[in-house]
Amino acid sequence: MKGPLLLSMAFALSVPLAAAWAAAPAVVQVQVVDERGLPVRDAVVELTPNGGWRGGAIRFAWKPAMAQKSVAFVPGTLIVARGSSVAFPNLDNVRHSVYSFSKAARFEIDLYGRDQTRSQAFPIAGTVALGCNIHDQMRGYIRVVETPFAAKTDQNGIVRLSGMAAGGYQLTVWHARARTPGGELKRALAVGAGPTSQKIALKLR
Repeated sequence: MKGPLLLSMAFALSVPLAAAWAAAPAVVQVQVVDERGLPVRDAVVELTPNGGWRGGAIRFAWKPAMAQKSVAFVPGTLIVARGSSVAFPNLDNVRHSVYSFSKAARFEIDLYGRDQTRSQAFPIAGTVALGCNIHDQMRGYIRVVETPFAAKTDQNGIVRLSGMAAGGYQLTVWHARARTPGGELKRALAVGAGPTSQKIALKLR
């Protein structure tokens, strides 16, 4: 009786384990490096389901705000969902303006002072390059996306995306200094249950 009993117990244990493995959430880790193999920080990594995102409103953990601080746009690169309104608070003692001639958003916000805020809506997906009419050295970028699976790489060039269902996706990597059309690199990616890892090499200016 021991043989059949042990076999039955082993089968009973294996079924939940197999089910747990099949239901494991998908996690995609992407590392972005340059031609020398050094990590690239603040590259935007996006995973868009084939056929587009149909899961409802997209919300990120960070605020849709691009501050002007120490005569710079902070953060230098901001990710927002298409249709978002972005706040531009001035935290400096000098006046700033905000403008863009990008295809995804052409606008100009006139000069305004410390502790004042202006806002701008971004209804078109793409990259928006920002400038200030008074301070030519100020450069900022807003990446307007159509997927909730998007984030920036850290100091090690790594980003981890999770919560997506298994299936086919388009992986897009964008960086302001990438030597590719529009600063983008795209490739197809099949995502399965459990972890997936990718390493992307970008040629930078």
